[in-house]
Amino acid sequence: MIVYKSLKEIEKIRAAGAIVAKTLKLLFENIRPGITTAELDRLADEFIRSQGAIPSFKDYNGYPASICISIDHEVVHGIPGKKTLKDNQVVGIDVGVYKNGYHGDSAWTIPVGKIDDGIRKHLKVGQECLWRGIEKARVGNRIGDIGQAIQLHAEKNGFSVVRDLVGHGVGRELHEEPQVPHYGKADTGLLLKPGLVIAIEPMINEGVYQVRMLDDNWTIVTADGKRSVHFEHTVAILEDGSEILTK
Repeated sequence: MIVYKSLKEIEKIRAAGAIVAKTLKLLFENIRPGITTAELDRLADEFIRSQGAIPSFKDYNGYPASICISIDHEVVHGIPGKKTLKDNQVVGIDVGVYKNGYHGDSAWTIPVGKIDDGIRKHLKVGQECLWRGIEKARVGNRIGDIGQAIQLHAEKNGFSVVRDLVGHGVGRELHEEPQVPHYGKADTGLLLKPGLVIAIEPMINEGVYQVRMLDDNWTIVTADGKRSVHFEHTVAILEDGSEILTK
């Protein structure tokens, strides 16, 4: 069932989203060669709780950490631990925050230290895919318009779009209906109406779009071992356009 949100509910999601954005900013400032992913998780957990909020991911279906940290070929749901970040890596940070009964959800992929031109292009195109999707998140469009805009831009630039993982509704639950694929055909799928709040989160691969899960039953990696980037915002569909609630 799809739950459309009132303006008051959207305000609460916006408040959670603001903490998500501040958490990501804090982590960006601390990402550097030599830091461990466990240290980044600790920083995020402490900050989120200092804001009177709870990390959405902690204990979600048994997930053991407060944020997801995915490096290079890890697409999403990487578990923080002893891994140390190195030059010429990319690290995807996914943050969820729960406050006053509502969630906010956002992810961003950040370069570590000195990077090469291939990484620079991949990050640029990944961000552009997110913006192309958000541009289509407007009343009167359909879910398929979002997916097609993302897919066309990724493939035009020589990248692929993960299909096994999709965006989702956000609200009282971290993951709600509808599903939001990042590929597809225009003018298909759910009609976008005011009050719909969705997470648009394209995962853009350097190689093939296929993925697989590691033995930890959480970490999703590219099937060919090539790099992936992940960008996500929680977006509200409003009468006069859309608003990013995690900017």
